Amino acid sequence: MSHETSYQVTLTIINNSSSFIGEMCYLAGNFNNWSADSYPLGSIPQQDESLSTVLSDVRPGDLELKITRGSWETLQSTTEGKLPPPFTVNVNHDLEISLEIDAWRDEFPASTATPQVQLLDAEFLFPNMGRTKKVYLYLPADYANSNKRYPVFYMHDGQHLFDEATSVGRAGPVEWMVDETLDGAEKQVIVVAIDHAETFEERQQEFLIHPIPETPKPLGEAYLQDIVSVLKPYIDKQYRTLADRANTVMIGSSLGGLVSLYAGLTYPDIFGTLAIFSPSIWIDRDGVYAEAEHALANEQAVLEDTDFYFYVGGREKRLGKDHHHENMGKDLREFLDFFEEKRQVTAAFDMDSHGKHGALYWQQAFKRFYTYWESKSN
Repeated sequence: MSHETSYQVTLTIINNSSSFIGEMCYLAGNFNNWSADSYPLGSIPQQDESLSTVLSDVRPGDLELKITRGSWETLQSTTEGKLPPPFTVNVNHDLEISLEIDAWRDEFPASTATPQVQLLDAEFLFPNMGRTKKVYLYLPADYANSNKRYPVFYMHDGQHLFDEATSVGRAGPVEWMVDETLDGAEKQVIVVAIDHAETFEERQQEFLIHPIPETPKPLGEAYLQDIVSVLKPYIDKQYRTLADRANTVMIGSSLGGLVSLYAGLTYPDIFGTLAIFSPSIWIDRDGVYAEAEHALANEQAVLEDTDFYFYVGGREKRLGKDHHHENMGKDLREFLDFFEEKRQVTAAFDMDSHGKHGALYWQQAFKRFYTYWESKSN
């Protein structure tokens, strides 16, 4: 009988903060499925003192860690209140490592959204879906003091784009920092950000076009119809937009990337640019390929003029047959080989060899996409 190799990791936690001395703190990470309050470290020591713990039976590979006081709202932070990425170390032997507590996130304002972000409507009606959705709006800083018109980005998963206070992640809140990226950009745009549904199952239903066994009644087609026929006309009427396809962009990740790909295939006269991050092609592979073939047979010329930008992380995994992990980059590369051969135009392809499936990496992918888009649109 074989035994899987495992190692011991000794951690020393050094406290540099004068806050919350004596309160219980916890270790969260991929070793405990990112539970914020199930691994107590002990009481927070006095400033400049430390506490320690030993993790046993740690599997080889990356160990990712964060320190909390029992919830994602009480994560350790920088002295400026920023949430750092997980502390990460590759475990291939017994290790001794140290982590430092500089401050706590809840010592700072909960919202990280810049003043350019506003709530457009808490219950904007999507009539084809038969439901309302929260929609956020980002307006350029000079919008109120100019007569300029602006390109528009339509983005999914709106609660994760601007604000740590509304973002939710398996490993704690991580926002895309869309507003910070745009605040510092030379070329300014309007962003329309649509919240996804609260549960994983409802989000999947909203973004899928074709039925699958777990989602027999998908709403993705109705969702895109509502964006094109209801939301976009409203935005173009109420705000100074550049409404043509050359200035209309859709951006999404994971299932949001998949529905963005469908938007590009089914509404090429509306969306001139699609930024598609880590699309979940595997969940609807036959449907994606069939839709692409149909679109190219009917809209070849306009699709050749559509700018597709794809991103995937080199370490993105999904569960395949027999519960083996499959590489999502391979899924995307196979689709692109098929798509580009038929479209006869090469799409932009961005890969972060260290990237995993999550907002921390989409945050960086958005910055790279925006630089790319600015260079193409000047």
